[in-house]
Amino acid sequence: MAIRVVLADDQPLMRTGLRVIMVDAGDLEVVGEAGTGAEAVRLVGELGPDVVVMDIRMPGMDGIEATRLIAEGQGATRVLVLTTFDDDDYVYAALRAGASGFLVKDMALEDILAAVRVVAAGDALIAPSVTRRLIEEFAGRPEPAPVRRRTIEGITEREREVLTLVGRGMSNSQIAEHLCFTVATAKSHVARLFTKLDARDRVHLVIIAYEAGLVAPPK
Repeated sequence: MAIRVVLADDQPLMRTGLRVIMVDAGDLEVVGEAGTGAEAVRLVGELGPDVVVMDIRMPGMDGIEATRLIAEGQGATRVLVLTTFDDDDYVYAALRAGASGFLVKDMALEDILAAVRVVAAGDALIAPSVTRRLIEEFAGRPEPAPVRRRTIEGITEREREVLTLVGRGMSNSQIAEHLCFTVATAKSHVARLFTKLDARDRVHLVIIAYEAGLVAPPK
């Protein structure tokens, strides 16, 4: 079954280019296009796509607010934020709003397609060098208003160890090697953390680890 995608970008040329490469891919189906955040939210409600590829800077409702509304109201739909290196301030806000991953506009076309597939499958660590940098910067920045450190309850000590390593940016294979068990066991621990902590994806787990003080913000 094809992955159903909504493209949200105020540049028709960008949407056209993405639509063409997705149609050619065979396993991706563009079911709707939006030129504003409000249109994207409406289409998600009507069509229930698997993934929204979301630009940040759009007229009216921007991609950050649209991402927040989609994350709150359409749990099955994941949002990939479309960004550039100089959009960091917007990306941190998008992370908090519920984005599941990031695309950079100058990425190779095949990498963009791969990113959509990864997010549709429930993962989130897209373009690792970019995502790692964004998460580190996100963790080092104060919230707009003071917030209490997050308290984590209901997880085992081993799961807490795994969450800490996820917060450090480790993959499942790296976690398995560090804790001396199999990759399958690492995947099982991460899956249980998703459930117990009501986490959307791996990026969300990283944020939870920072908010709980399990991982120190970068100096």
